[in-house]
Formats: sequence, C-alpha cells, structure tokens
Amino acid sequence: MKKFVTTLKNIWSIQELRDKIIYTIILLFIYRVGSYIVLPGIDPNKLANLHNSAQGGMLGLLDAFVGGAFSKASIFALGIMPYISASIFMQLMTILVPQMAKIQKEGESGRKKINQWTRYLTVIVTAFQAAAYIGYLKSPANHEALIEAYSGFFWISTVVILTVGTLFVMWLGEKITDKGLGNGTSLIIMIGILARFPQAFGQEWATRIARGPGGILIMLVEIVFLIAVIMGLIMLVQGTRKVPVNYAKQIVGNRQVGGARNFLPLKVNAAGVMPIIFAQAILFLPTVFTGFTGEGWARYFTDHTNIIYMIVYSVCVIAFTFLYTALIFNPKQMADELKRNNGFIPGVKPGQPTADYIGTIMDRITLPGAVLLALVGILPGLIQLISGMSQNFSTFFGGTSLLIMVGVILDTLQQIETQLLMRQYDGLMSSGRLQGRQAVPSGM
Repeated sequence: MKKFVTTLKNIWSIQELRDKIIYTIILLFIYRVGSYIVLPGIDPNKLANLHNSAQGGMLGLLDAFVGGAFSKASIFALGIMPYISASIFMQLMTILVPQMAKIQKEGESGRKKINQWTRYLTVIVTAFQAAAYIGYLKSPANHEALIEAYSGFFWISTVVILTVGTLFVMWLGEKITDKGLGNGTSLIIMIGILARFPQAFGQEWATRIARGPGGILIMLVEIVFLIAVIMGLIMLVQGTRKVPVNYAKQIVGNRQVGGARNFLPLKVNAAGVMPIIFAQAILFLPTVFTGFTGEGWARYFTDHTNIIYMIVYSVCVIAFTFLYTALIFNPKQMADELKRNNGFIPGVKPGQPTADYIGTIMDRITLPGAVLLALVGILPGLIQLISGMSQNFSTFFGGTSLLIMVGVILDTLQQIETQLLMRQYDGLMSSGRLQGRQAVPSGM
C-alpha cells in the first residue's frame, strides 16, 4: 500500500503527466455529458421501450460501446463507431490496394491524406447509420417517444445532429491522443463500457439477493469467475512465443559488437481485437439493413445466446484471425531484417528457410489464439445460458467489451510507466516492465 501511494505521488509530481491526465479527464467528462442530451423531437420520458429493445445482441453491444447513448436517443447515439468502421475499411484498403499502400508510404503527407479520406468516409457511414437509426426510432415499438409536432423536421435534423455528434466525438478522441494520455478513441469506447458496469452490477446483485442466501453465494462465484476471466484474457493479450536469435560478432573500430543472444517475440494473439471487430461488423449488417429492428432472418444475429449466432460468430472470428495475421505479419521481412543485422535462428539457415520457419511457428500459435479469441467472443452468451445471469452483466465476462477494456488499460498503464521511468522513478510493477497490448489500427 505504501508503494502504491508513493507511485501516485510520483505520477502527480510530474507536471507533464499531470496535465495529460487532467486534460483527458475533462474531455471524457464532456463526452459523458453529451451522452445524456436527447435528440430534438424525442420525449425522454417515453424511452422505456427503446431502452428495453436495445438490450440484446448487437444492439446491446452497440449501446455498451456508446455508454448507453443509443438507448437514450442521445446526440452521441452512434458514438465513435462510424469512425471505427471507416478506419478499418481504409486500413484494409492500404493493405489490399497497391495505390493506397504507396500513398501510406509517403510519410507524414500520406498519413494526413489517408486520415482526411477516413473523415470523409466517416460522414458517409454516419449518415447511412443515422437513417437506419431513424427507422428504428419510428418502428412500432419506439414511435410513441416521438413528438408529433416535430415530425416534419425530425428526419433532417436527426441525420445532421447524429453526424455532427459523431464528428465531435471523433475530434475529442484525436485531441486526447495528441495532448492527453493514451489512445483517445479507445478510451472513449472504454469509458462508455465502464459507465454501464455499476448499473449492470447493481441489477445482478439485486436479482441474486432476492433469491435468498443461495443467491449471494452465486454472486460471489460470479465475481471470482469474472476475475479469473480477466486474468486469462491478460495472458491471452500478452502471451508470446519466444524464438531464440543469435547475433554474429563484429569488430567495429577497436570494439566488438554483436555476439548477443536475444529472442524474437511472436504474439499468440497477433491480430489483437481486430478479428472480433470484423466479425461483429459483419454480423451487425443484418440489423442495419432491417433498421435496427432485427426482424426476419436478422433475428438470429440480435441474440448472442442463439446457437446459430455463436457458430457463425466463432467461424468469422477464427477466419478473420488468420486473415488479419497474414495481412499484418510478414515473416519474409523479419527474416531479411535478421539477415541485415547479422542475426540468425540457431539451426536454421538465413534467408527463405528462416522466413519459412517463422511462418510455420506463427501458423501453429495462431490456431489456439484464434480458438481462444472465438471463445472469449461467445463467452457472454454461454454464461447467460448456463447461469441465467442478466444480459447486461454477462457482457462483461468476455467479448469485445472486456477485451477492449483490458487492452486499453494495459496500454495506458504502459504509457504512465514510461513517463515514470524516463524521470528515473520506479515503474508500476516491481517484477519488471509492464507490457502493453498489440498495436491495433486507429479506433481500437
């Protein structure tokens, strides 16, 4: 406890770090306040049906990402999600389209150009999703919340306000990244997810208490299991396979360099959270095309306890894990870098044999990583089916929500520890450096 207090004092004594933390908190507070501002033409006293209908499946996940703004018909109802979708699409284009890859390699000018295109695409995606959200608000289950006198202006005003709201949230994320602490977009998503935790925990606690002493015991078991899931997820995020690498000795001037033995860390989950994001983006399309109502065949993708949803979701996650790992991981480039720096893997010839060896190892560790990632994705639905847990609380036992929270917290803590070590303070952990998460594309 004493070391913890000392660490907090060290963090607060660094003016630059203190300013970053305060700046980040202020912008996140602004975002949370905006999440409670209801759209014009909506009666906030009649949003009970909207709240109930947005508790399951993909709509519940979207509502969790935006901190409940979706079910509140807020000006930030779509949150940062359109920007994430646009970012993912643009990053895929930089990998798949040679012209886009060439622009990305132009340095700072190319990065600015791609960022500007991403913003334009965000406007288009937001306008499309805003139109679908209006259809959702006008559905028979939710239309009573609409104010009839404002119906003539509702469509155009809602599209404009939701688009501006998303662009404002995107601006907040960029400002946090530039002048604050951590990745702004990821922090905005995480704060939206955490904002729902107290309410979900309170509802689950009240439900278990109502069942008597046995319910309290079940609640304690759930808390222990939640801690175990978080610990397992940290291991999945940070798990690596260390490939030994030797460096040949060289004489440069009057001194000897090289000759060191090192390791090449290959992450078990090299794709990070992106396979889950891709899979949910695919499964989210049916609900968008049905105006978020989940009618017809789209109903299979609005309930995460449905066996069809689990199977399709797992297959998509595993497939996207291998696809995204193949896109971002280049064993040939790694082998060339080792050869250029006089490094070699013991027992393996430099060049193509080294690339084949690294690729084989990566294929072997990607399969269990992909299976575990798929299990994390469907774990909330499985727990809800087995234990009868409330849906709001079960979402914190896995899926994208928990994976994002673990990744963002590790990333932010790593930045704080770097600031401490730069000024010769002790780090956050006495057992060694804190490892951050795998870098992921803008938005996650």
